[in-house]
Amino acid sequence: MKNKRAQEEMIGFALIIIIVAVILLIFLAISLNKSKEEFLGPNEVDSFIQATLSYTTSCAEDPGDYYSIQKLITECVNYESICLDGRETCDVLNSTLKGMLDESWKINENTHIKGYEFFITIDDKYLISLEKGNQTLNNKVSSQPFPHSIDVFLTVYY
Repeated sequence: MKNKRAQEEMIGFALIIIIVAVILLIFLAISLNKSKEEFLGPNEVDSFIQATLSYTTSCAEDPGDYYSIQKLITECVNYESICLDGRETCDVLNSTLKGMLDESWKINENTHIKGYEFFITIDDKYLISLEKGNQTLNNKVSSQPFPHSIDVFLTVYY
């Protein structure tokens, strides 16, 4: 009689251990999925676009009067003007944006960022198109409209 009771207690203890282990695995799986989905903050991509538009470039109209990215976009669209050092504003805009995106959204095996797409459009035609990495289902998108049908779009994939 004692052997049978001890066996029942052992089976009950084993069932409790199995149930606790399954519950812990479920919580672990939920927490790992949640951290992956919310890698980027809700306003991080918006803030990046705002900061980028305010960034002062190396292109100057007059000595000491350097263009911001926002002004450089307008110059590139309307005038295709030339900087004091002889570079075209569209070339400066393209190279500056590429450098900023590459430094800010690093894409490699050690980061969560898988890719990005950056577009500047005017009347739905591409003025600048910069892409790097892979597209995934997880992404954050932001856009900034300008006057005269100019729009800036950034999608970051993670």
